Amino acid sequence: MTGAVLFDMDGVLLDSREAVLATLAGVATAALGRRITVADLPPAAATTPRVEVLTGLGVTEPDELCELWWDPALATAAGTALFPGVLQGLMAVKDAGIATGLVTLQKRDRLSWLLPPAVLDLLDVTVCREDAEPKPAPDGLLLALGKLGAAPFEAIFLGDTVADIIAARAAGITPLGAGWGYAGTAALAAAGATVVLDDAARIGPGLLDYASRPPAVLTATTHTR
Repeated sequence: MTGAVLFDMDGVLLDSREAVLATLAGVATAALGRRITVADLPPAAATTPRVEVLTGLGVTEPDELCELWWDPALATAAGTALFPGVLQGLMAVKDAGIATGLVTLQKRDRLSWLLPPAVLDLLDVTVCREDAEPKPAPDGLLLALGKLGAAPFEAIFLGDTVADIIAARAAGITPLGAGWGYAGTAALAAAGATVVLDDAARIGPGLLDYASRPPAVLTATTHTR
């Protein structure tokens, strides 16, 4: 296989925003003994570490309570689905002989009930929360490349948060932004994304073209929404 395309999961392949927000509200409700709705969460809840969100709502010992309640609440929350074009794009990447990888903050045992088997079958490697220091550290991305036998200069990482972009830059991997995800185009561009794509249907073998272009061309072709 030539080159590697690495993906974040939530906000890039999987539209899980509503499910994550509902899970935050559910854990807060159970911890505080009064109803907390999604409307009660701070505006940036989807891109803020869950412990910070819960602490801000008045939850004590949020780490311990998440260990107890997060997985059941997320597993039963409605509203997760692949973004349109993701499956077709991944299939096209694989058909082109390009290596694929997932680097996510989700735990490994959640993948089977968050992603369809058809998507998991198209990923050559998966790096999860328990496998490496989480983003924005570059460790997970470098671990994925090591497993694939690919070098940073021949890889891209498609992410939707500032932490994703920081991690890719630290790993020496071309950072691409998913403008349809959680952080939005402006934040991704400001963090240093080489290109911010505007539609998940852009996923395909062409993503790897950005890894081999000189920096001046990459900057000039940045997309905005």
